[in-house]
Amino acid sequence: MKMSFIRQIFISLLAMAVFSSAALSQAKEAASKDHFAKLDAMRVHYQNYGEGKEAVVFIHGWSCSLKYWKANIPAFVNRSRVIAIDLPGHGESDKPQITYSMDLFARAIDAVLQDARVERATLIGHSMGTPVIRQFYRNYPNKTLALVIVDGNLRGFGSREQMKQFVDPLRGPNYKEQAERMIGSIAQSVKDKKNLEEIRTTMMSTPQHVMVGAFDAMMDETIWKQDKINAPTLAVMAKQPQWTDEYEKYVRELVPGVDYQVWEGVSHFLMMDEPQKFNDTVLAFLKKNKLVKN
Repeated sequence: MKMSFIRQIFISLLAMAVFSSAALSQAKEAASKDHFAKLDAMRVHYQNYGEGKEAVVFIHGWSCSLKYWKANIPAFVNRSRVIAIDLPGHGESDKPQITYSMDLFARAIDAVLQDARVERATLIGHSMGTPVIRQFYRNYPNKTLALVIVDGNLRGFGSREQMKQFVDPLRGPNYKEQAERMIGSIAQSVKDKKNLEEIRTTMMSTPQHVMVGAFDAMMDETIWKQDKINAPTLAVMAKQPQWTDEYEKYVRELVPGVDYQVWEGVSHFLMMDEPQKFNDTVLAFLKKNKLVKN
C-alpha cells in the first residue's frame, strides 16, 4: 500500500514535469519573434512583435534583409503589431532556384500575413520593396491599409536595353565585381561606417541567382502599369537626380493625396541614416490616418 502511494506520487510529479516542460516550450515559442511561413515549397522568414489583426509590415529592398529595419522597429512596437519580412531569396528565407517576380514577393507577404493571422496591413517598402508593396496592393487591395514608400520607384528605371546593361554583368562568373560596383554606387552616401559595412556584407551575401532574378523582376513592364493607388500613401525620398520635379508630378497624379517628401543629406538608406526622423515621420502619417495608437 505504501509502495503504491509512493508510485502514484512519482507518476503525478512526472506528469507535472512533462506538462510544465511542454507549457514552457509553448510559451517560449509564442514569445519568439522569429517565425517561418510556408509558400509553395519554401519557407519565408519573418519577425513578429505583438498581437492583433492589423499590423505594420516592413519590406526590404534588392539583396537586403529585414535587419535593415532594426533601428526603426522599436519605435512602432508599442503602437501597433509589427512584422518584418525576409523576402524569398533574402535573409533567412529559403533561396530556391526559381523565377523571382513581384507576384511571388506579394504572395510571400500574403503567406506571412496568413501565418500570423493578420487581416490587414500598412506596408512600408524600401527601394525594390516599393514595387513589391505596390504589387501586393494590386493583388490584395482589401488587405492593404496604407503604403509607405522609402526611396523607391513607382515607374520603370528606363528602357529594357538600359536595364540590361546593369543586370547582364551579374549573370557571368565575375558577377561579384559588378555587384560590388552597384552596391558601392547605391550606398556611397551612407555616413555611418557600421551601417555601410552591414549594407555591403548583407547585399554581397545574396546568391547570384537571387540578385539576377530580383533584378529581372524589376524589368517586367507589367509591374509599372499606371493604375491609381487610392490607399493612403507616404513617400519619403532621398534628394538625388532621378527624383525630379517631373517625377514628383507623376507620383502625385498616380497617387492622389500622397504625402511626398524629399530629404536632403541622407543616402538611399535614409531609414538607417536618420532613424529618429524616419520613425517620427512615419508615425505622424500613421497617426493622422488613425492606423496606430497615439
